[in-house]
Amino acid sequence: MIARSLTDPDAFTGIFDRHFGTIHRYLTRRAGTDAADDLASDVFVIAFDRRAAFDVTYEHALPWLYGIAGNLLNSNRRRLHRDISLLARHPRPDASAPFEDRVDATLDARREIRVLERRLRRLSQADLDTLLLYAWEDLSYPEIAEALQIPTGTVRSRLNRLRRKLREPDPDELTRTGRQQTEPGQGDGNG
Repeated sequence: MIARSLTDPDAFTGIFDRHFGTIHRYLTRRAGTDAADDLASDVFVIAFDRRAAFDVTYEHALPWLYGIAGNLLNSNRRRLHRDISLLARHPRPDASAPFEDRVDATLDARREIRVLERRLRRLSQADLDTLLLYAWEDLSYPEIAEALQIPTGTVRSRLNRLRRKLREPDPDELTRTGRQQTEPGQGDGNG
């Protein structure tokens, strides 16, 4: 369709119809509902303008469109904080559980979310983009590589490193946890 659109611009409508919803959902999760409409439209305007540069050996246009969307998002680094806030949302606990269990679960979840937020905020934009294309958009490694214009091996090593990095507490978290356990009245016998 992209190749055909070079001689028949109306053929690009098929690309728009097929992929607009997916790109819009991705941008909604990354930038919020208010910005997604404009950003999604911009993605397709840019794609239409650059369609002559599209490598027609690629089987699908979607990773290319994700790449354009990512570049638009990266032009405004302030969106990083909004990304992390959207990631940190947690569903409400089951209302059928006893009140005390719901409170404990909520407090535990909030603590875990804060830890995850701190860890995600420390990620570079490239790492966050890779993680979100994998986790949110369910793209394959080759599709992520195409979207970000990096080698597939880089995607593999980046995701492997991110898995380890997000599981391991950093020294600040260990210090905070140790301090919380030894504060007065926290079981040190000084009550």
